[in-house]
Amino acid sequence: MSGNCETIWRLVDAGSQRFTALSDAVWEAPELNYKEYRSVALHKRRLEEEGFRVTVDVGGLPTAIMAESGEGGPVIAFLGEYDALPGLSQQAGATERMPLSGDGNGHGCGHNLLGAGAALAANAIREWLATTGTPGRVRYYGCPAEEGGAGKGFMVREGVFDDVDIAISWHPFWIAGVAPAASLASQRIDFTFVGRAAHAAAAPFLGRSALDAAELMNIGANYLREHMLPTSRIHYAYVDAGGTAPNVVQSRAVLAYSVRAMELDEMLKLAGRVRRIAEGAAMMTETTMSSRVISGMAELLPNRPLEQAMQRCLERLGPPRFSEADRAVAREMRKTFSEGELQTARRLLAPLVRGSEELVVCDVVPPLLPEGQSPGGMMGSTDVGDVSWQVPTVQALGATCAIGTALHSWQMVAQGKSSLAHTGMIHVAKLMAATAIEVLTQPGLLDAARSALADKLRRASYVCPIPADVSPSLDLVPEI
Repeated sequence: MSGNCETIWRLVDAGSQRFTALSDAVWEAPELNYKEYRSVALHKRRLEEEGFRVTVDVGGLPTAIMAESGEGGPVIAFLGEYDALPGLSQQAGATERMPLSGDGNGHGCGHNLLGAGAALAANAIREWLATTGTPGRVRYYGCPAEEGGAGKGFMVREGVFDDVDIAISWHPFWIAGVAPAASLASQRIDFTFVGRAAHAAAAPFLGRSALDAAELMNIGANYLREHMLPTSRIHYAYVDAGGTAPNVVQSRAVLAYSVRAMELDEMLKLAGRVRRIAEGAAMMTETTMSSRVISGMAELLPNRPLEQAMQRCLERLGPPRFSEADRAVAREMRKTFSEGELQTARRLLAPLVRGSEELVVCDVVPPLLPEGQSPGGMMGSTDVGDVSWQVPTVQALGATCAIGTALHSWQMVAQGKSSLAHTGMIHVAKLMAATAIEVLTQPGLLDAARSALADKLRRASYVCPIPADVSPSLDLVPEI
């Protein structure tokens, strides 16, 4: 296996310049959920030039693509993303808030790196399959709208991954290692209240306030927090508060709710309770209420055989080799972090790395955490979770920023084109590609991964959190 590792790592290095250029080009064209037209075009051109067969409009999504190479054998999929976030425009390399002119978007979650890094790993496997004659197919899936749009959830619902054997992905962070398979199932629901307008001074008794209904719903949801599991979450925002005129009884109001829980079935039950609170608020105000599910995501299912294989590859590969210039960038960036952000970093790293308080970049190999455990108990949601219910899935973390960098921050955007980010992206591409080689060359690993998933599915069944009649919201504003 060591010979294969050295070969695949050389192939990653050989393509690194082309794919870091892809990452930088996507950074310069930050686009939101389902609007990633320039970003997907950049990926398509790069992958076609490398020799992939590219399919567009995958799963009916206009900014989803699938690039394939190879024949026969198992299908290894690399999952990429390239959507950005609103309000996070930032000058590259700046250590103070310096928004750029333009639409205000920015890659605050590093998805410019995520897509290019996954494509770099896929391309190395393409070359390895071609030169060795090994049976197998490698695919790169460009998946839109991860930031609250659940692009992969719609792709799963449409059967896009039905013939995939293994899925591999990663996410930018400040740790290099195997990503804990721990996330929250979630559902985004919009609640619309409709009442009757009236003059708020002359005839308020004729009005029925949709804004009152929205406020009562929020009060009810806040009281619900005492009676739900402590690991569950409810967040809300006003999409439409009914206008800005205080002397008009608001006839329409819209709330966006995110409901999250550790397990899919618990999340769906909690969403039902939230919906009943909305119905009660409408009854109290004599308004009408309608609800619409916008997106949904299942929790990640861990796959221990694949995680152990990735950990073995990481220990052979070693940590990223950051330069002194990279460390200098990290030290300067860390001066912009709050004490709370630095304390959070120390708390997360403490169980993983000795002397973590001295690190500015992750140049150590952290251990593999127990199955399903997340450092510090911090979890969000990801649509990779839905893929993990269909296909044995493993994720890596790539060290692409200074330790303590908050995701969805201007500091993350500022580091997105740095040599530090490029070093971390190339390193994690090597880790993902080596893991794919393990699956292709080690007898029994694929079967073990399939058995691990089958064991999970015997204890819980997948229910798509996106109803069959819901289409992707192509005008959705991402959640920050």
